[in-house]
Amino acid sequence: LETPVVVLTILSWVSVWAEEKIIFDRHAVYWNSSNPKFWHGEYRVAVSINDYLDIYCPYYEGPPSHGRMERYILFMVNHEGYTSCQHRMRGFKRWECNRPSGPDGPLRFSEKFQLFTPFSLGFEFRPGHEYYYISSPHPNHVGRACLKLKVYVRPPGKSPRVAAGVLRYTCVISKKIYLRAFVGFKAGFCLMSF
Repeated sequence: LETPVVVLTILSWVSVWAEEKIIFDRHAVYWNSSNPKFWHGEYRVAVSINDYLDIYCPYYEGPPSHGRMERYILFMVNHEGYTSCQHRMRGFKRWECNRPSGPDGPLRFSEKFQLFTPFSLGFEFRPGHEYYYISSPHPNHVGRACLKLKVYVRPPGKSPRVAAGVLRYTCVISKKIYLRAFVGFKAGFCLMSF
């Protein structure tokens, strides 16, 4: 074996055991009424600290009629707001899906689940807790169904990433080791392991 491969292998194992490791997954949610995961009102995603939730807004490449294009305002709410699908009492606006046929493709909003945030408008998440997102139709499209999502933040050590036999990519990006399961990246290189 060549020295760089051995060094990278050792570094990847050290990063798995180190407390400061940066490990994350990305979870995609396609926020539209045709997504069957929304149909029964029990769409649930389990994440770990440092994971990302990517919300993809409705997008139309062709020119459907203006009234058929879905537009939503997404809110983060408490449990009561989630069950009643009401954001007015205990919720705040998180994102707005208002460009269903924009020239740059679908809008994507990302939420990073972190214990602490350096941003004044960021949100801090706690392991073992559930967080709730709902949408109300854009004011011009009243009458559409309420879409809602429950996100559970796993406690440390409860991540499925450490399950045996899962194909993993160890990627080196900017001199840091990232362990990722089937997630795309834009720079760096990867080693495959089981």
